[in-house]
Amino acid sequence: MKKNIKNKTIVGVLIAIVFVSFSFQSKFFEVAKQIEIYTTLFKELNMYYVNEINPAEFTTRALKNTLKDLDPYTNYYNEQDVEAVKIRREGEYGGIGAAINYGDKNPLIVRVYKGYSADKAGLKPGDIITKIDNQVLAALEKEDASSLLLGIPESKVFMEINRQGKTISIHLKREKIEINPVPFYKKIDDETGYIVLTRFNEKAASEVKKAFENLKKKGIKSLILDLRSNPGGLLGEAVNISNFFLPKGTTITTTKAKVKKWSNIYLSRNNPLDLEIPMVVLINGSSASASEIVTGALQDYDRAVVIGKRSFGKGLVQRFRALSYGTQLKVTVSKYYTPSGRCIQELDYANRDLKTGKVPKFSDAGINEFRTQNGRKVFDGGGIHPDIITENETVTEETKILLSSRALFNFAINFKNKNNTITSAKDFRFTDNNFKQFQSFLKVDTTFITKEEASFKEAYRTLNTSQNQKIKTAYSRIISTLKSEKIKELISNKELIKNELKNIILDQYYYQEGIYQNKIASDKTVLEAVKLLKNSTKYNQILSGKK
Repeated sequence: MKKNIKNKTIVGVLIAIVFVSFSFQSKFFEVAKQIEIYTTLFKELNMYYVNEINPAEFTTRALKNTLKDLDPYTNYYNEQDVEAVKIRREGEYGGIGAAINYGDKNPLIVRVYKGYSADKAGLKPGDIITKIDNQVLAALEKEDASSLLLGIPESKVFMEINRQGKTISIHLKREKIEINPVPFYKKIDDETGYIVLTRFNEKAASEVKKAFENLKKKGIKSLILDLRSNPGGLLGEAVNISNFFLPKGTTITTTKAKVKKWSNIYLSRNNPLDLEIPMVVLINGSSASASEIVTGALQDYDRAVVIGKRSFGKGLVQRFRALSYGTQLKVTVSKYYTPSGRCIQELDYANRDLKTGKVPKFSDAGINEFRTQNGRKVFDGGGIHPDIITENETVTEETKILLSSRALFNFAINFKNKNNTITSAKDFRFTDNNFKQFQSFLKVDTTFITKEEASFKEAYRTLNTSQNQKIKTAYSRIISTLKSEKIKELISNKELIKNELKNIILDQYYYQEGIYQNKIASDKTVLEAVKLLKNSTKYNQILSGKK
């Protein structure tokens, strides 16, 4: 009897092995089959298609389209993309020291960084680059135009600039550009320190440490860490920054992956900088990924009060995988969880509706309750929820379109051209009268176009109206009405728009530093944080869970 049982067990194991082996071979065959189909298709196209095909562009487009339905973070990077990623990750490159928008035919300078070549040469936001080293840029792709500006530090570059219709020729020297993830830190008052962290590159932890230790020497007794609009970055830097304020050996985050080696528990491995200083972390809807890891850890251990607006909700982790010929794949490999067990991923890309493209939210099925170390209630699904909400404004569709257009920047340039000087960075305010000026500006701006306007203009273009003056008149009247209505709709987000315009204008006069000088004097969320840190009773009550 025992022998029969033993034989049956052996047979069962063999069947299981055969099944797994067949399953593996079947999947491998399917992968090999699809690769061969693509290869033969490409060969046929290259041989017989009536026009010439650029192999690199064709393949890059095919691969990016293949990945786009997975999630927005899984991407293919060609050689130029890999170099750009390296620059962002390492935080330094050889360039002129300007942020450039490549959306139109010619690159537009949108920001000049203080003290670098572009600044010293007198370049300004709003300048249009028409030539680089005698290469006309209008016909170039974005990647090609960008690569012309980058180069070895100390090398020379010649540029032609169009500034309000006037052509200016400039010779510049490329410099080593260091992207400081902490562009600003300051002692706000006698007791409160303020640190801005804009990205988690390889310098993030070291720069936060440097800023904090400097502020400690100046005698701060509380700290505001501003992670608003920080899109994230390196997981290791998030762990290290959390470690500054949490004990050695603390679980900062946990990742769960299909591949076992990428399922990890990330612990703080160093002695902390400070375990006692009262802290506030500021977040908003653009605080994502590594920002949410730091915020989630400090919130779960009741180490900081979180103020602002619910964060973005990116609970996915990516890794780079080397491919052939210097290309790379950035692939989502795991989900991360805060110490209390929360996964704050909002969008469920695995269940995307392929017909409509709509991605459901995990929170649609309900959110789960978790507890912090002190027993406070926190929730998963849809980002980190602040302990104190100060930015609860609902953004309309018209405002979203406006913010993604170039209209705000265009107005700021127009404002700067009309006003040689403004008040100090600390005292500058964008008034209601300025907002009325902006509304008038939008009547002639051509970059802020709603979906309704675009659809109506497209329909009008399909008509043969050259001989029909009545249709032309009616069309002009309807377009005018649509424009007036969309401008009226912006009133509901007036304060948000005013704040965005204020920041863009301040950047024109006082660089990024001016934006932060203004924030510590007038930003509602910063002021709320300072007020809370001065009220130790309320601060401790919130973290105790007994409010």
